[in-house]
Amino acid sequence: MKFVIIGGDAAGMSAASRAKRNDPGLEVIVLEKTQDVSYSACGMPYNIADPLREMDDLVVREAQVFREKQGIDLRTGHQVLSIDRPGKKVSGRTDSGESFQVNYDKLLIATGASPIIPDLPGFSLPGVLCLKSLEHGRRIKAHIRDYGVRVAVIIGMGYIAMEMSEALCELGIQVHMVKPRPGLLPWMHRELASTVQEELEKNGVNLYLGHEIKGIEQTARGLKVESEGVGFECQMVLTAVGIEPNSELAANAELELGPRQSISVDRSARTSDPEIYAAGDCADAFHVVTGEKTWIPLALRANRAGYTAADNVTQKKAESPAVAGTAVFKVFDLQVARTGLNLEEASSYGFDPEEIVIKGRTRAISHPGVSTMGVRMVGDKNSGLLLGVQIVAQEGAAHRINAPAVALHSKMTVEEFGRTDLAYAPPFGPVWDPMLIAANQLLNKL
Repeated sequence: MKFVIIGGDAAGMSAASRAKRNDPGLEVIVLEKTQDVSYSACGMPYNIADPLREMDDLVVREAQVFREKQGIDLRTGHQVLSIDRPGKKVSGRTDSGESFQVNYDKLLIATGASPIIPDLPGFSLPGVLCLKSLEHGRRIKAHIRDYGVRVAVIIGMGYIAMEMSEALCELGIQVHMVKPRPGLLPWMHRELASTVQEELEKNGVNLYLGHEIKGIEQTARGLKVESEGVGFECQMVLTAVGIEPNSELAANAELELGPRQSISVDRSARTSDPEIYAAGDCADAFHVVTGEKTWIPLALRANRAGYTAADNVTQKKAESPAVAGTAVFKVFDLQVARTGLNLEEASSYGFDPEEIVIKGRTRAISHPGVSTMGVRMVGDKNSGLLLGVQIVAQEGAAHRINAPAVALHSKMTVEEFGRTDLAYAPPFGPVWDPMLIAANQLLNKL
């Protein structure tokens, strides 16, 4: 049997490796349009912050290792352009311009996602960059080095924008962050979002909320970003307004699409064609709280979905676990974490939600270094179920968020979560952990 995989990053290479482990005699072919496979994309902002590091330090496993040690037919520089479902073959073009066709018995689409580039004047100019792939990271590092970037404009204020603002500031670059819509981190409670905003401004990042972008112009001194009432002179623009699933191949092959035009898959990672699977940022998933389809592009989900596809291809029945959207990112000295639903999302899915926002402590009050931890917790009035948690703190948020994430997977009520036996020691938290305080206070409102 021939198992063909389109895409060679997290989901694609996880599936390829797993399939060969399950069935060493299986013919596995991976078609990757770039020259890069199996790398830590999440580490790129921190790599960019260090001019002495090479971007290739983020490569987890070289392409040749997959070929020589695992027997995977990994073909880089091979871009698939179409899927012929009746003929069970894919067609495309290589970097050198040669056409190719590959037949398959089972196919996995693992094409990932791409940055959203606004359809406005000037976004194709040199120096207007984005960050999603390793090559994007190389271009950013080279541009900073070659053009002596002193001022940068980041369009957008999501995860990547936040992490890149810190990376650029560490390089001594003045950062302006511009966003068309009002409100920083709209999914977060305003009280917690204001803490993040204060952290950004404290570190010299200039925030311009609610400024519609008009376009970008080339000037004698670099670039100029035009927005409502303000013009920004700079040497680099980073577009970070979000990403969208690379589902064009699937759509053109008339496969069913799901939320945000992601590829619709069942719990076995199968698409609407039983011979074709999809995994990673291009595909949807089931939400652990709502049970409904969602599109949440995160690394752990991509790897797991790749495993699920490989197991089913090799006759080991498997299902991907549902997702809670558990995520964490760093903003200078803050950790920002979330899992599950916020109040507005819970209402939209038919829950009758209530929330509490508390200020707890990261350590016992008597222990040196204690600081404030902000917690937002959401529960359902009808069922008592825990629905979601957000945390903002200088320490402890990144790992504390795992406790409510497990609670969501276990369908725990707020009362049950509030009765869990969480660890205590003065350097790590107070006797009454902020998670327990939030749960007990929320319980009084349900």
